[in-house]
Amino acid sequence: MKNTEASSFLPLTHTTFYTLIALEHPLHGYGIMQKVEHVSAGDVKIGPGTLYSALSKLEKQKLIKKVDGDSGDRRKLYTLTGLGQDVIRLEYQRLSHLVQVGKDVIKRMEDN
Repeated sequence: MKNTEASSFLPLTHTTFYTLIALEHPLHGYGIMQKVEHVSAGDVKIGPGTLYSALSKLEKQKLIKKVDGDSGDRRKLYTLTGLGQDVIRLEYQRLSHLVQVGKDVIKRMEDN
């Protein structure tokens, strides 16, 4: 997968980033909502309507895909695609760079 293809999705919104990282392992919609709220320390709460619209969009963009789950469970499971994983990596690098630049500026301001 070309990084240029993955980079075309950047920058991600907070909600999209949290949704993608929630799919580190396959989850159904309610599990995604719970995990996003947990990993964001409650800063991001996604309602069902918003989530399912986002999942549909991410699926069309080929960042996530539906996977087969337990045959007795009607809930749809979603997981990351390779492209979705690439997007997470690039967004992490982008955010890490921003944090480092911010640290450097703050250090220089404190030294003055």
